[in-house]
Amino acid sequence: MTEIFESTGQSLLYGVVGLVVMAVGFIALDLVTPGKLYHVVWTDRNRGAAVLLGSQSVAVGLVIMKAIEASESEQGLGYGLVSTLLYGLAGVLVMTVVGIVIGVLTPGQMGAVVLDDQGDRPHPAAWVQAGMYLGTGFMVGAAIS
Repeated sequence: MTEIFESTGQSLLYGVVGLVVMAVGFIALDLVTPGKLYHVVWTDRNRGAAVLLGSQSVAVGLVIMKAIEASESEQGLGYGLVSTLLYGLAGVLVMTVVGIVIGVLTPGQMGAVVLDDQGDRPHPAAWVQAGMYLGTGFMVGAAIS
């Protein structure tokens, strides 16, 4: 029974680290998109912004999952938590840089184009950017494992 409680505690600690990385990912995405992301998604109900945020959340979750898997070591829980945090933050950084590079390579300001909902559908660029976030998440996840 003690092992169950210990594993539960470790899961909670990894969950806190994952939450921190997710929050940093949200802040990073907010910095590279026009307007306040919270307002754009929840108040304006912008579908393109929701597609971006959703895909980025899945990608960050994938990176965190692979970081947790890779953190299994004989060096202890503290080492695992720190390595998960650093790998997760590295993933967010790479995703943000990829988003910026794609923005530079595409016509217009990528963030503004992505947030330009067309009627009741997100702009196609939102799906492209979402795919880039997911692809980057898989890439970083593979590098970690």
